[in-house]
Amino acid sequence: MFPAVPDFLFSLGAFVVVLGVLVFVHELGHYLAARWRHVHVDVFSIGFGRAIASWTDKVGTVWKVAWIPLGGYVKLHGQERPEDVTDEERAKWMPGHTFHEKSVLSRAIVVAAGPVANFVLAIVLFSALFVTVGRPVTVPVVGEVMADSAAAHAGLAPGDRIEAIGSTPIVSFADIQRFIAVHPGEHLDLKLHRDGVAMTLPVLTDSRDGGKVGVLGIRGGQVEYVHLGPAQAVVAGVAQTWEITAQTFASVAQMIGGSRGTEDLGGPLRIAQLSGQVANLGLASLISFIAVLSVNLGLINLFPVPVLDGGHLLFYLVEAIRGRPLPPKAQAVGFRAGLALLAGLFIFTTWNDLSHLGMFRWVFGLIG
Repeated sequence: MFPAVPDFLFSLGAFVVVLGVLVFVHELGHYLAARWRHVHVDVFSIGFGRAIASWTDKVGTVWKVAWIPLGGYVKLHGQERPEDVTDEERAKWMPGHTFHEKSVLSRAIVVAAGPVANFVLAIVLFSALFVTVGRPVTVPVVGEVMADSAAAHAGLAPGDRIEAIGSTPIVSFADIQRFIAVHPGEHLDLKLHRDGVAMTLPVLTDSRDGGKVGVLGIRGGQVEYVHLGPAQAVVAGVAQTWEITAQTFASVAQMIGGSRGTEDLGGPLRIAQLSGQVANLGLASLISFIAVLSVNLGLINLFPVPVLDGGHLLFYLVEAIRGRPLPPKAQAVGFRAGLALLAGLFIFTTWNDLSHLGMFRWVFGLIG
């Protein structure tokens, strides 16, 4: 069944907020870089279509909020090539403030600033959460012991808190995983606390992947929040942003390589649904969700696909190497290919979204 109307409206509202923040920061990156490189900005728009509200600032930039909240854009002055516009339009250009006359480096800075702003936003949001709410740490407490595993044979039990393995202190559950993984088939001493009593259990680790990776056979899941100081929070925010970036790269590589399915790819409908669900969990969860999406938006925009920022940067790299821009025909072919790729990806992710939401099961149910 589809969600009730109030739930749908709540998810839609949360989606507009999430997307509005992400798009505003992304376009603000382009805007600030353009001002830095002395490129005039004609329009700064959040959303597409007819404007709901608009105003003009003292430098002549039109700021507007449009009624289709599915993106936004910054219109740079003289972004078009001179040969692509009329004489009347060229006469309105302000010499020294047009985008096309700037150096390759300046144009690349303006284009790259959008994705960079998304990464900066993620770092800021993660850092703020780590200071105010705390950094989530999966503590080294045994949640479940797998049957016939190394942990079961050693006598580990749910609730045991592992403090050290040999002489190596353990702070998080990830520390256990990392240490055990590089000690396959070895005798180790687990120093732990059970019901407040310190004890040591010897264990012989199992192995997998042909004996290359050690396995203990436990699961965790208990989370504690550790408050960090401002400097620590910034370092942790950078690390968290980098980790999400690496995970995203790994997931894309697995999908391309065929080792992972594409059913997890989602589009606007999935994001809208998740926005409502996360917003119900509280402000901290919503901020964390925005930070994760901001990393993904910045990363996707850097992919070398014409139409995206990464595609423009690729063209500028070629221009820097050749000493002149690519021929207009080559650029046009690249942009058409990029549009086709994005259109296909949009259709595919929308199909995934509708399947995930149960649209097809609902329709098939109606027709018997």
